[in-house]
Amino acid sequence: MADIDYDLVIIGAGPAGLTAGLYAARARVNVLLLEKAVPGGQILVTDWVENYPGFPEGISGYDLAEKMRIQAQDLGLEIETAQVHSLDLSADIKQIILKDRSIRTKSLIIASGASPKKLGIGEDKYMGKGISFCATCDAPFFRDKTVVAIGGGDTAVQEAIFLTKFAKKVYLIHRRDELRATKILQERAFANNKIEFVWDSVATGVKGLFGIEGVHVQNVKTREEKTITADGCFIWVGISPNTDFVKDSVKTDEFGFIIADAKMQTNVPGVYVAGDVRDTPLRQISTAVGDGAIAAVCAEHYIENI
Repeated sequence: MADIDYDLVIIGAGPAGLTAGLYAARARVNVLLLEKAVPGGQILVTDWVENYPGFPEGISGYDLAEKMRIQAQDLGLEIETAQVHSLDLSADIKQIILKDRSIRTKSLIIASGASPKKLGIGEDKYMGKGISFCATCDAPFFRDKTVVAIGGGDTAVQEAIFLTKFAKKVYLIHRRDELRATKILQERAFANNKIEFVWDSVATGVKGLFGIEGVHVQNVKTREEKTITADGCFIWVGISPNTDFVKDSVKTDEFGFIIADAKMQTNVPGVYVAGDVRDTPLRQISTAVGDGAIAAVCAEHYIENI
């Protein structure tokens, strides 16, 4: 077999990638983890995590991510800041193509995560000018102001509650007449007098010259339209997989999430997937960590047997 750069390359340094890296480094696999931004993934912008085992009082997303990174690197994990442009998985030795070079590896774990979905209501135009996907990042800019939050799941409700620490009023728009968030989060939201719910409604656009001045809303049942005067708009309506670099290299579902078996094995031998980028019924830190551990151990076995 020709000389290669690594036995294993991991793409993405969220909880799944860091856990995979930790397990691989601990097993003394020749491993490299590639991350285009900052290690930690989406939990870096999560205000507070209280459903991850071992932290009964909760922990900030940033602190949890840092603990994961430090633990992995202390075990010898090499982390490089680099963006993957494409993959060539046509041969036994996989090629990861970066901007300035290619990396060769026997095995690959894709843990590139997912990004917030857009509604097409002006996100590109107003990003940083009133529209945001991150309350932890941007809530302080809306101190004593009125904001709109869109969504009904755990993230939307938890972040809407966080917004009330700064904003004087939060309108939470949801297309149904009941929330999808866990009951404890619903209870906290319903008890918060700064949150007003706008049921059975969707945002259809925003208005404003230099920034957000209002959000256009339509009731999905009555078709009635109105504009909510607001200084900001936070959107949490789901996620899309970060798979632009994957293209047709591995099999995905209709939404672009990568399909794998119970061993995190994709349809390409030696290529595994872990975390939010995977076709999975639950996307949580705990499930990402489990995915990462399984993927790393199975990748190690694959490397030993080729």
